[in-house]
Order: sequence, then structure tokens, then C-alpha cells
Amino acid sequence: MNQTSCMIRKAKLEDLLTIVKFNQSLAMEIRREKIKSETITSGIQAVLNDSKLGFYTVVEIEAKIIAIALITFEWSDWRNAWFWWLQDVYVEPSYRQQGVFRSLYMHLKQQAQLAQVAGLRLYVYKGNTKAQEVYQRVGMNLSNSLMFEDDFSN
Repeated sequence: MNQTSCMIRKAKLEDLLTIVKFNQSLAMEIRREKIKSETITSGIQAVLNDSKLGFYTVVEIEAKIIAIALITFEWSDWRNAWFWWLQDVYVEPSYRQQGVFRSLYMHLKQQAQLAQVAGLRLYVYKGNTKAQEVYQRVGMNLSNSLMFEDDFSN
């Protein structure tokens, strides 16, 4: 993808419906799960209204949003610095394999380095091998950590 053809920016409240739609598509594509519209809309709106929760970044081509990523924060006492977690990474299917994610990732990496962040992290579903390959191609490495959870939201 020609980087001059896309614009990468922080999301605004006006982007809410597109971000909701992309998150619903992501949940269906990866987990075969339907997310309640009210829940996901409120969750995204909370982030857009409170930067302490994180921030969404969007990629636009000709004023159309084609990709999103949510950044949330984790404090590392071992490093005395923040990690940024990439979440809800979604590229519209017709724009995949064109360098859109690479452009988004490089933009976020540059922003993180300017903010003196310790690093970027994300989790990916074990079966999502395509995404794992993409993450490795942009320079991310498989960590030695496994993630466990006790999900109270269900």
C-alpha cells in the first residue's frame, strides 16, 4: 500500500459506528461470536470519551475507515514504563495483504517510541495463524508468556 494514499489518525466520537461494526465483524470472524450492540457501543464510547482507558487509531483512504486498532495500557513495575497493548485489530477484508496493518503498526510503534513506551504487545487466538504470520513479519516476536483468564463478564 502506498503510505501517502492513507491517513492514520486517532479515532473521534464520529467514528463510533464504524468501530462498532468492525469489532462485531472481528468477533464473528475470529470467535464466531455475536457481540451485543449495546455492550460494544458503550465500551467503545467509553474509550473514545476517556483517554485513560486507551485510544483507537484508524486508517482512512479517501475519508473511508478501512482499519482500526485499540491501544490500552499496562504498567510494568519491572521496567518502570508502560506497555501498549494492541487490541481489536481489524482491517477490512478487501484491504488485507496490501500493507495496511504494516502501516498502522509502524505508525503506532513510532508513537510508542516517542512516548517512551517499553514495548508493544498483543494477544492472538491460537488458531489465527494468518494474523500470527503478519505480526511476525512486522517484527513482533512470540513471547514466552501464556495468558490465563477468569472471565466474569459471561
